[in-house]
Amino acid sequence: MIKLENINKTYFGAQPLHVLKGINLEVGDGELVSIMGASGSGKSTLLNILGILDNYDEGDYYLAGKLVKNLSENQAAEFRNKLIGFIFQSFNLIPFKTALENVALPLFYQGVNRKKRNTMAMEYLERFGLKDWADHYPNELSGGQKQRVSIARALVTSPKIILADEPTGALDSKTSAEVMQILRDVNASGITMVIVTHERGIANLTKKIVYLKDGVIESISENDPDKMDFTKEIK
Repeated sequence: MIKLENINKTYFGAQPLHVLKGINLEVGDGELVSIMGASGSGKSTLLNILGILDNYDEGDYYLAGKLVKNLSENQAAEFRNKLIGFIFQSFNLIPFKTALENVALPLFYQGVNRKKRNTMAMEYLERFGLKDWADHYPNELSGGQKQRVSIARALVTSPKIILADEPTGALDSKTSAEVMQILRDVNASGITMVIVTHERGIANLTKKIVYLKDGVIESISENDPDKMDFTKEIK
């Protein structure tokens, strides 16, 4: 699903900052992978490149067998709309839109008519136990509810891959466990998932852990999350 070959990224300012230094990584179809690293390790930059939110300077990035390189803004948007769903630590919900409208928004950009997109959005809200909150605005929802709306929004377009940036970072341990169970269930349905996290307990609930340090992959370890105790791991 994802193949990175010698990916390099430098930010040019008063002092050039070489953030990613020759990243080689493969994520198979349906895998559940976490990326860990200290602040400044390059994990957010890597996720932005995977999500076609940022460009890379050298190397090649293949997504679902297609080379992602030197895309126009419209081409990048088309890739994202068709293939990628995003989940963010801060939820990134639009405050003046209801839960239903937030979930339906990606379908609007795909040209789906209002009736169909609202029906599809409601199906996903029901799936995550939010039917009764469909007409509520983000400031009327708890952190866990906001993240479930965010997950529903990420899934409504039936993406091939979900990219999650610290999806439990703003949640307490109990809610984090609930969100991780939802994400694992989503992955079990066949959707490839990459989670950036600084929490070891979250990473331990994924099947592959990629460790980044100073822009380089330090190690990659295989993991068996089914043997992990959710409650103990999240704490």
